[in-house]
Amino acid sequence: MIQSMTGFGKATLQLSTKKITVEIKSLNSKGLDLNTRMPSVYREKELGLRNQLSIALERGKIDFSLFIEITGDDTAAKINIPIIKGYINQMKTVIPNADETELMKMAVRMPDALKTERDDIDEEEWKSIQKVIDEATQNIVKFRKHEGVDLEKEFLHRIANIMSLMDKAISYDKERVETIKKRLKTALEELKANVDENRFEQELIFYIEKYDITEEKVRLENHLNYFIETLAGTEANGRKLGFITQEMGREINTMGSKSNHAEMQKIVVMMKDELEKIKEQVLNVL
Repeated sequence: MIQSMTGFGKATLQLSTKKITVEIKSLNSKGLDLNTRMPSVYREKELGLRNQLSIALERGKIDFSLFIEITGDDTAAKINIPIIKGYINQMKTVIPNADETELMKMAVRMPDALKTERDDIDEEEWKSIQKVIDEATQNIVKFRKHEGVDLEKEFLHRIANIMSLMDKAISYDKERVETIKKRLKTALEELKANVDENRFEQELIFYIEKYDITEEKVRLENHLNYFIETLAGTEANGRKLGFITQEMGREINTMGSKSNHAEMQKIVVMMKDELEKIKEQVLNVL
């Protein structure tokens, strides 16, 4: 089953003093483009986290966000009491009769009035955070698989259309050959030239063989079946599907250049249109 590279996963957990939220967003990309946003206190865990996400998600432009919301009385920033008292004492020497409240308002705005203490990682807390990350990762994988089901339906529909159009194009083959024969004979009659009928038939067969599309039809049919077979694979196969569409395009283009028939050329254009729609969606496949 194929997966889309587009996805979204979210998970939350409420601890005693904190609310943890993890969001993972993914868009299509040729490779893995991973961006992480998390509080600085957890930065030492980033390398392992990136490795975890790269294994789980494989490809895509991925944005990972870890939010920590303090819901208890504990805060990361604390009043730096000695510094504030020092500011107040200094300002009293400048303005001896100043109101204490006004001095306090000015002091708390001064540099270093608030201090942020960098706590060490609580390993037990990180285990809880890791569970949230795992849940969000599972959610985005589920999202990708769900999108993959829709993509697979779209691909099978387009492949069926190309097969139908290919059969329709082949149905004009006999008419096309007769038209070529008639056109050549008419041209010779207009020239009023004496022609050896046996030699003419030999040359005609050689000429018509150059416009034969049987091989292209067989190869295209094989590519279409291989595309369907690859869709059912269990591994990430977006790149492989892209290569198969390139081969399909070559056979369709060759059929168009050989067709030499107005209706057949119209059908080839329709086949190209269906293939382009497949190519656009293949870019989203993991």
